[in-house]
Amino acid sequence: MDEAKALVQSKTFWGAVVALGGAALAFGHYTLTPADAAQAVDLLSGIAGAVGCLIAIYGRVVATQKIGA
Repeated sequence: MDEAKALVQSKTFWGAVVALGGAALAFGHYTLTPADAAQAVDLLSGIAGAVGCLIAIYGRVVATQKIGA
C-alpha cells in the first residue's frame, strides 16, 4: 500500500456516501437493499471517474504552460 489515490477514487469513500444516504433514506421510511447499495457504489464510482476525467481534460485545454522539463 505504497501508492496513494484521490479520495473520490476510493470505493470505501463511495460506500460510506451510499451508507450515509441509506441512513438518511431510513429517516424517510425508505429502504435500501444491500444489492441496491452495491449498485449505487459502482454507479457513483463511475460518475466520479468520468467527472475526474473531464476535469483533467479541461485543465489541459485551459493550461497556459507546456508539459515537460
